[in-house]
Amino acid sequence: MAMTDIIIRQESDTDAAAINVVNISAFEGEAEATLVTALRQSRDFIPELSLVADIDGRVVGHILLSRIHLQYPEKDVAVLALAPMAVVPSQSHRGIGSALVRAAIAKASQREERAILVIGRPLFYAKFDFTGISNWKLRHSLPVPTEAVQALELLKDGIEQGGIINYSPPLIQFFQPGSGAGLLTRHPE
Repeated sequence: MAMTDIIIRQESDTDAAAINVVNISAFEGEAEATLVTALRQSRDFIPELSLVADIDGRVVGHILLSRIHLQYPEKDVAVLALAPMAVVPSQSHRGIGSALVRAAIAKASQREERAILVIGRPLFYAKFDFTGISNWKLRHSLPVPTEAVQALELLKDGIEQGGIINYSPPLIQFFQPGSGAGLLTRHPE
């Protein structure tokens, strides 16, 4: 199947059930689907940054960027969190995940967003110029290894040195022990 057969588009009102199926099948559980629903219902949801990969009218992948903040001594700065990104197993390893990440970065750049943060496999996201948050001396309080938290600066000086990452409540709950989160153990492409 050629990459030209894949359409990356904004999530529509009728895509919610298909997006749940994508996340449940990709991560072999409901945690990521529950996260998407919680983020969609939060004030941090940005509809134009919830994208699907569509092949012949079938949703086979999904990526979501939502609002989080970096806290500095003098101010808070709005940035984006990438979570989750999923591709149905029957379509994995065909570049759909990479196409979704590239499209999400392009949309965020068009919106002049400052930066994107992601918790995931460093080798996968390095392909898109994400680097470890230690480069900016950023800190986080989630129970995940710091080396798994990466950032991509979209605007020059979009990330300052020494901030604290403040995740939204749905993301904080998602990454708590026992939540069933699969982002660090499986990463569909």
